[in-house]
Amino acid sequence: MMTETLLADRPATTTPVDVLTIKDLKAYYINEHFGVRREVRAVDGIDLTVRRNEVYGIAGESSSGKTSLIKTLAGAIRPPMRVVEGSVKFDFGGKHIDVYGEPAKMQAARWQHLSYIMQGSMSVLNPVRRIKHAFNNFAYRHMGLDPSAFRHRVESHLDRLGLDASVLEAFPHQLSGGMRQRVTIALATVCEPEFIIADEPTTALDVLVQQDVLGLIKEVQGRLGSSVVFVTHDMSVHAAITDRLAIMYAGRLAEEGPTQALFDKPQHPYTAHLIASLPRIGDVSTRKSLAGKPPSLANPPSGCRFHPRCPIAIERCSKEVPQMLPSATGGRVACFRAGEISVQ
Repeated sequence: MMTETLLADRPATTTPVDVLTIKDLKAYYINEHFGVRREVRAVDGIDLTVRRNEVYGIAGESSSGKTSLIKTLAGAIRPPMRVVEGSVKFDFGGKHIDVYGEPAKMQAARWQHLSYIMQGSMSVLNPVRRIKHAFNNFAYRHMGLDPSAFRHRVESHLDRLGLDASVLEAFPHQLSGGMRQRVTIALATVCEPEFIIADEPTTALDVLVQQDVLGLIKEVQGRLGSSVVFVTHDMSVHAAITDRLAIMYAGRLAEEGPTQALFDKPQHPYTAHLIASLPRIGDVSTRKSLAGKPPSLANPPSGCRFHPRCPIAIERCSKEVPQMLPSATGGRVACFRAGEISVQ
């Protein structure tokens, strides 16, 4: 199986020190018009930690809350989104930052300690300015170097990532999609941050370029010893790059654990469905899709939010909210029937 090969090629991460701690985080999109209040509960009671020097994956289908979650941990939310409860705290080598209690500290930490690889290179690169201006705008003031030394640092960094210094004089449209994505990775890592958020960085790339970009992210992470939160709906990408994996559904965590363990023996029915959807070489059988669709987060179902689509749901699932508890595979799972469904 393709995922088994990918997982077998990756070394395990054993460093247990936490760099990010999220407790009971709730972040809603709130609109109030003509006396009517509407809440979209995009992030609804999340608890998780990210360890130093690990790649932590976040998976789930569209509208599961992945992007909203990483916006909150980066302190990059704007109205109508609000953090209504909970905390997000970083530990950058003894420098503690409460993202929503100390916004000035968080602002100062961006790019130097925390950076962001955005989805789609053209979300970062100005189409009418040369690439060098992006480095000047994002990184120059954080590095404390004179212009000549800064240019030399950037060129050396590009060289380590397999990019020629000439790309600095190019316009974004003069580069291929893969080259532009390499540039955005270089931009996010030139200050050698301790924490990197990667939001769907391989979207719209062909398979060969995708493999190249994933290898580049893993190489940079290993060399810098950074922590990476890697967001994508593609489970095969998680198999290739992540050390631990969190599965989101309808604004909540369904399961979390070591990536190898989740692929070998998923405990939550939703995790099992995501893994079963992966293609397998030589398998020509018809796959069953999951019935129904994700719920509206403006009016989510009671109890477990997955229960209307769950093939093994019981009455309790529609009435009680399952808590994230230790699972049989060394992680955590929120399911009353954990481990009772297998990958087909």
